[in-house]
Amino acid sequence: MNDLPNAADKGRVFMTCTIDKIHTWENVYPEHILSHIFSGQLRLSYGTNTLIFVAGDTVIVPKNQLSRSVKTPLGNAPFKCLSMALPEEQLREFYLNRPMLETWAENILKQRPVKSHLLLDSFFTSLLPYFEMQDELPEALVPIKIQEALTIIDTADKRASAILGTFGEIGKIDLEKYMEEHYMYNLPLEKFAFLTGRSLTTFKSDFKKVFRKTPGKWLTEKRLNLAHHKLQTEKQKTSDVYLSAGFENLSHFSFAFKKAFGYSPSSLANH
Repeated sequence: MNDLPNAADKGRVFMTCTIDKIHTWENVYPEHILSHIFSGQLRLSYGTNTLIFVAGDTVIVPKNQLSRSVKTPLGNAPFKCLSMALPEEQLREFYLNRPMLETWAENILKQRPVKSHLLLDSFFTSLLPYFEMQDELPEALVPIKIQEALTIIDTADKRASAILGTFGEIGKIDLEKYMEEHYMYNLPLEKFAFLTGRSLTTFKSDFKKVFRKTPGKWLTEKRLNLAHHKLQTEKQKTSDVYLSAGFENLSHFSFAFKKAFGYSPSSLANH
């Protein structure tokens, strides 16, 4: 979990980060993540859905789901959050004999919020002193704190059980729909294959049947067209566009853009 600037881990499952400038990060987590925001703004994008969370919000980031997060300081305060991973083994034990919400409307499911509750605020604030310790968190305390968090969430917002209490492997999903919603994420083909429930070989084969192009060619064309739209229609800056369109660095983006359209992205942005 600790790939963020000014981030610290405790007890294997807890992480805090404090960020003084805008930070964009794309990731897929192998476990559900529960995050509480103390200050700043978190913008989460799942495919074509973008949601904004601020200080006091608690958010569920589901496992095995591609997301882009933009962490932004607000005013004179840095972005600060505390996150905890929720191991599947403990989730299974917790929800084994508990009633769960079987269905959850799709528009709500995409938001991943947990209703605000005084107990949630108190719980996450109580974890902050752990990061001032020089020693590691006692191993026996970790499952106790996770149990406490799950108990509070189950009390505060029963909807969370539809995510946290559901188990199973990723199944083969609609490739065309998924790629049309997620092509702007800068991921290796192996990760796209995993997220669509396929081996890399099957992914490439299915992809060519659906799109009549190789994944690499199709992804580049889609990302360049998106970037062109953002520059020409939305009047965004080149430095802002290349990341949101799925390119790893500005120089690669500029080269590919000029090769495809015959002019540089900066010339279009300044037109």
